[in-house]
Amino acid sequence: MREGLIRAYAWSTDDPDRAAVFAEGPHCAAVQHRLNILQDAPELLALCEESDLASINRSPLAMGLLTGKHTAGRALEAGDIRSTPPEWLPGFTAEGGADPQWLGRVEALREILTSGGRTLAQGALAWIWARSPRTVPIPGFRSVAQAEQNAGALAKGPLTADQVAEIDRILGR
Repeated sequence: MREGLIRAYAWSTDDPDRAAVFAEGPHCAAVQHRLNILQDAPELLALCEESDLASINRSPLAMGLLTGKHTAGRALEAGDIRSTPPEWLPGFTAEGGADPQWLGRVEALREILTSGGRTLAQGALAWIWARSPRTVPIPGFRSVAQAEQNAGALAKGPLTADQVAEIDRILGR
């Protein structure tokens, strides 16, 4: 660092206390953490605001649950991590499919997320941008069409404060 080879660094964690210690470093620029409409991270977003850090967001589409492609009873391919989800991957069942309760939450939010001509995935990204101007979601994609759809969310912008409040009401937050 003293020689100028590393100007800034970041850390990936979902633990706000550990991130706070790391953020004390003079060259810390960001914290990467899980953030999506189903898994909010208010403590980490507050830390990023207080410490002037970027919030790099893993799993902004909840491993595909916020794209609309998963349905109840639809099994996932063998070898897909979601087919036998580890403890750190909620939203999927040991039987190899999407958790019906999580799908119900997505369905309850569909009208808000698809407002303004957005796709479900674009609405999920719009929610992240509405949470904080420090957020930088990193959604996955498997095709050019999905990448273009994700990028198209930028033109539609963040959800409104009223929409975020309604989402919080629906999700009981």
